[in-house]
Amino acid sequence: MARPGRPGMSDELRQVLWRMWASGQSFSEIARATGHPLRSIFTVVRQTGGYVPPSRQRRAGTLTLIEREEISRSLGRLASTVCREVNCNRGRRKYRAVDADHHAWRRARRPKRCQLTLNPTLRAYVAACLCDDCSPEQIVGTLRRLYPAESGMRVSHETIYKSLFVQSRGVLARNLQQHLPTRRPTRRNIHNTMTGQWRSQITDAVSIRERPTEVEDRAIPGHREGDLLLGRHWSQIATVVERATRLTVLIKLAGRDMATVTEGLSRTMARLPEQVRKSLTWDRGMELADHKTVTANTGLAAYFADPRSPWQRGTNENTSRLLRQYFPKGRSIAGLTQDDLDALAAKLNPRPRKTLGYDTPADRLQALLR
Repeated sequence: MARPGRPGMSDELRQVLWRMWASGQSFSEIARATGHPLRSIFTVVRQTGGYVPPSRQRRAGTLTLIEREEISRSLGRLASTVCREVNCNRGRRKYRAVDADHHAWRRARRPKRCQLTLNPTLRAYVAACLCDDCSPEQIVGTLRRLYPAESGMRVSHETIYKSLFVQSRGVLARNLQQHLPTRRPTRRNIHNTMTGQWRSQITDAVSIRERPTEVEDRAIPGHREGDLLLGRHWSQIATVVERATRLTVLIKLAGRDMATVTEGLSRTMARLPEQVRKSLTWDRGMELADHKTVTANTGLAAYFADPRSPWQRGTNENTSRLLRQYFPKGRSIAGLTQDDLDALAAKLNPRPRKTLGYDTPADRLQALLR
């Protein structure tokens, strides 16, 4: 049942969500199971900082929902219990069982104040160490070395993480998250890996190990590497780099889903000369799951790098590093048009590259096509 006055995910679906999150399943799988969009799932998870909330239980002796339904009829409870229940929930004329039960659950919350809240000196020390880019584990280890157990200057690394990720505690500022090594916005569940999950499976994916040998020596133009360059607020562009010349093509994308990426790659790559459309190497992202359509539309044979092996697409990774000069991390790139990206590519491709003996990608392409 959804909360009264607050339409959205029901308590039953929230229980399903947390069971799946605790077992390490992905946002996509949870969204499909609950029928709610990815953003809703992420919002619920972020409210607790990624921690699975403990299951709630009623205190012995309190009224249940069924008993509250019976208050308006006849109920064999103490008169003081019934009187207190009614008075706490808008009186005899406005009493409603569903509202009373919801408010009782809300009033029953007992958030425990953590050690960082109770000890300002400890809190200031932790915040200063985080500003110096120390990890929570390093902070805890240093405190154990400097202070005895009875000093009150001890805290667990999980308390630090929870104070950062659960902002409703009001203990540590949100901007301190940027000093964590991973910069994640939520605590990652230990079971939350992509191994064997549906989203990591691409049908009929051809491994990079099966690429022709001509791709490795970079003597023949037309073999490319691609990936998504991500910006803030779910903005993204596709980058496609030719291996022999390092010539870069930038593609405007309205989303990072499979259909949008497939359409954008097909539209842009099909405009290139046929002799420079031979292969495309991508990572294991599901945005290129429909690689067969891209191949059919462009003639680019698709190959996929091994999981967590960015060095296998080093040309694209190095180009993305150059592009970060124009698209810093944390900045949205949603407002750029395809004309803007074409102008930027025209600015990037005439730049001399050390790996090309300070030739430019544009010059190398012209030489290879002669």
